[in-house]
Amino acid sequence: MTVRQIEVAGSPPYTVQVGPGLLDQVAVSQRQIALIYPEDLPAEFVERVQRRLSPTVTVAVPARDDCKTLEVMARVLSRLAQANLPRDGAVVGLGGGAATDLAGFVAASYLRGVAFYTMPTTLLGMVDAAVGGKTGVNLPEGKNLVGAFWPPAAVWCDTDTLATLPPAVFREGAAEAFKHGLISDPSLLDRVVHPDFRPDGPLLEDTLADAIAVKAGVVSRDLTEQGERAFLNFGHTLAHALEAVTQHGIPHGEAVAYGMHYAARLSRAVYGSGAEHLPASTLNFLRWQQPPPLPELHFDDLNAFMARDKKADSEGVRFVLLRALAQPELTRVPEAVLRAEFGGWLADIRSPVKVASATVQPS
Repeated sequence: MTVRQIEVAGSPPYTVQVGPGLLDQVAVSQRQIALIYPEDLPAEFVERVQRRLSPTVTVAVPARDDCKTLEVMARVLSRLAQANLPRDGAVVGLGGGAATDLAGFVAASYLRGVAFYTMPTTLLGMVDAAVGGKTGVNLPEGKNLVGAFWPPAAVWCDTDTLATLPPAVFREGAAEAFKHGLISDPSLLDRVVHPDFRPDGPLLEDTLADAIAVKAGVVSRDLTEQGERAFLNFGHTLAHALEAVTQHGIPHGEAVAYGMHYAARLSRAVYGSGAEHLPASTLNFLRWQQPPPLPELHFDDLNAFMARDKKADSEGVRFVLLRALAQPELTRVPEAVLRAEFGGWLADIRSPVKVASATVQPS
């Protein structure tokens, strides 16, 4: 299969490559390299990259969001300093989105900034974390509250690595691709939930590349989230609260799927007929994703975390909503509406009824 290349504009610009066999093709210009990867990553992936790059220092970090803490980051920075990684060295992040978020923030912070390259090995990491230069870690008070914008010099998305993912983890990663369909490219909606969108399926590379292209286009126009880039946070206000209140017991992609359905209900409540069919689409995606049942949740607990969402300003919380399919807007929602739709959201996600199609039909 051919390798798709997606250009991301910026200063400097970089290329995202999508296709099979890319772990054996990575190349960086720096001679001294720090390789950061999660401890549960298949050893084969680490060994292949080590053979290609001969890193100066290799650092394994805890899996998933357990690595996104200031404590872990401090340990990694110390390892780099002990190895005398120079200013003209580079940090390479290999693994899922949490590990690459951490690696990017390490690169942005060490010696006030060294080159960063990333090789995501999960669907979620490829569609979301690897592109756009957002790096960071979590605090007990909320998700991604500490970080920096530090774009990678290059991104390699080796689609062969997706074959090692459990089906539930692959479906979790599809949430961000589905979100890109809702906010920008509706052709993605039915493709993401199609039976042929799977690690060995014929829809994988093109659907993945098209989903990445949505984010690449947005961040090319708005790297530091002064406007349009905020639209990529559709569904994330509740998602990050769910992650925080459960201490990351809910994986990010599943939290985003739940959050998208809440945002779709809010969109219908705020905008009316143009958004009428959106909740059916997001609920159908949840049925396809099949996340485990949520624990008991209370609006006030979640609202405390939503109030600290990074889209909040001095006037309060703002939500990314959809006036209609592919028409996102950043808006404030009265707390009475948030509370009322939370009750409807809970009833929806506990309903066994399936929706027929992921496609949003116009009213």
